[in-house]
Amino acid sequence: MTTVQSAPLPPKSAGAYAKDHSPRSNGRRTAMLIVVLLSPAIALYALFVFAPLVQAARFSLFKWNGLGPLEDFVGLENYANVWADPFFHTALLNNLAVIAVSLAIQLPFALWIATLLTGSFRGRAILRVAFFLPYILAEVVAAVLWSFMLSPNGLINEALRSVGLDTVAHPWLADPNTVMYAILWVVTWKYFGFYTILFMTALQNVPQEHLEAARIDGASRAQVFWYVTLPAIGPTVRISAFLAIIGSLQLFDLVWVMTEGGPVGASSTMVTYMVSKGLRTYQFGFASATAVTVAMMSFLFAVVYQRWVLARDNQVDVKEGKRTHVAH
Repeated sequence: MTTVQSAPLPPKSAGAYAKDHSPRSNGRRTAMLIVVLLSPAIALYALFVFAPLVQAARFSLFKWNGLGPLEDFVGLENYANVWADPFFHTALLNNLAVIAVSLAIQLPFALWIATLLTGSFRGRAILRVAFFLPYILAEVVAAVLWSFMLSPNGLINEALRSVGLDTVAHPWLADPNTVMYAILWVVTWKYFGFYTILFMTALQNVPQEHLEAARIDGASRAQVFWYVTLPAIGPTVRISAFLAIIGSLQLFDLVWVMTEGGPVGASSTMVTYMVSKGLRTYQFGFASATAVTVAMMSFLFAVVYQRWVLARDNQVDVKEGKRTHVAH
């Protein structure tokens, strides 16, 4: 039996090898890989974020009830009417109040709880679960529970009456003077557990040798926290503030289920205001202008925050990466 042997292939020339492994070729392959991996996410983003925003921007230029064709072109009149509406001013102020409470109360409280839970004591795991439980509850479930508890005959008022504070018992969600305070309480209770977990993770990553060095130098606990711990967890604090502000601008579920923005618009936010205009009065062009306004406010804030606040953290990460690369 005759065996046929094929001639060996000629080796690649140095030029061909250099061409296949040149920086330009590697960069092209990397770019193609990035495009392939990001394609599903980009497609979903374009379908569920960009396309609806473009559609809303188109609707906002018309006076439209959502039923007939787009014929009554009004240009920027809907935007002017949004900013001229005193109910929108109330909604905007309510969003700003949520932002203020989130930054001044919710985040500091979460950081304080996180510092307590990073210590070593019995029952720490149970407390962590207890503090995180409000966050894992669905917004609708939490809103329904608090609606019952804050009702005139709910748990809160009954508890006040049971200790002789009948005069303090109050229809919290039905009074325009108290409804927003109740909303702010529920928002703080609902989300502080999320920031507690973020801060706990950051605190556990603080180098212990830095803390020990500060203590050896005679720094008090307050000084160690202010000059060592807080700067070390600064990136987490800044990210948490960003998430709190963006979430406050887009607050909807809790408010809508508890009060639908009432009474008399006292607890409305910009998003509940938008939904009310669209679904109750069928002013879909007006509601679309509100939606675009909220989206642009969030986008502009994100750009400014990224440029002036988070850019510092990005530069530090790049420098640290360069140092690590040089060390290796």
